[in-house]
Amino acid sequence: MSFFERLKSGLSKSRERINESLNVLFEMGPDVNPEFWDDLEETLVLSDMGAPASDKIVSELQDYSTKKGLGGAGQVKKALVEQIAEIFTPVEIDPFTQEKSCVLFVGINGAGKTTTVGKLANEGVERGNSVLIGSADTFRAAAIEQLDVWGKRANVEIVKRERGSDPASVCFDTLDRADELGSDLVLIDTAGRLHTSQDLMRELAKVVNVTRKRADGKYRVFVVLVLDATTGQNGLQQAKEFNKALELDGLIVTKLDGTAKGGIAVAISHELELPIYKIGVGESIEDLKDFNPDEYAAALIGEKQGA
Repeated sequence: MSFFERLKSGLSKSRERINESLNVLFEMGPDVNPEFWDDLEETLVLSDMGAPASDKIVSELQDYSTKKGLGGAGQVKKALVEQIAEIFTPVEIDPFTQEKSCVLFVGINGAGKTTTVGKLANEGVERGNSVLIGSADTFRAAAIEQLDVWGKRANVEIVKRERGSDPASVCFDTLDRADELGSDLVLIDTAGRLHTSQDLMRELAKVVNVTRKRADGKYRVFVVLVLDATTGQNGLQQAKEFNKALELDGLIVTKLDGTAKGGIAVAISHELELPIYKIGVGESIEDLKDFNPDEYAAALIGEKQGA
């Protein structure tokens, strides 16, 4: 099965939720008129795309429809997919394909940070990179154990310290070791932090600052939020708080399989002007892939890829 087919399958609940309303608009609905556009915008907002993104999508689509003379609602569907794809913030620099790149993974507990680090380490090795993992989640013994499994699987060294160690010092030591090994790609897992705790966010900001200072220009440091799609609108608030505290570089959206809230990826990327680097639609290595906005929009709305 291609990744697009896995993505379509993963987004099936999100697609069904959206299409409950879209089918009325596109197949049985009225001609394109002001009421149609209002109903379309309401449908997108209710699908977790958020008001700002939905307003922009519908406004652009309305202008496009006028210019192209689209007379019926059914003709608008393909154009809707294109407008959703265009609203995503594009990836300008991919941290996982750059030489001398250090990526810090942040997010709340349970978002999938540790598993994501393991999958990306494996992917980096397969791509021919020299990869090093830093285990800066010093609060959960299970996180270190998980990374050990992934590290052995991909034959990647892991820098770790005893439970309760200062996570900033682990990041410092990880970059020391990366210098010794000449690593191309450094992936650092951090402990889950509640975005509502100012103390925890300040502590995480310290971790980020120490890492950036230690990198000293030798490594480009990226701070990537791993976000669980099932959190929906709460995920948007999480992203806002993490971005405010840490100046995020981009996102990885996990657990899109089985959620009815896939539209949240549109809202977060647009409102925070952050690119989505990867998306996850399952537990296997093959289920974490580069984000493709055209495929995502087509899978979310139900159009065939390239249709």
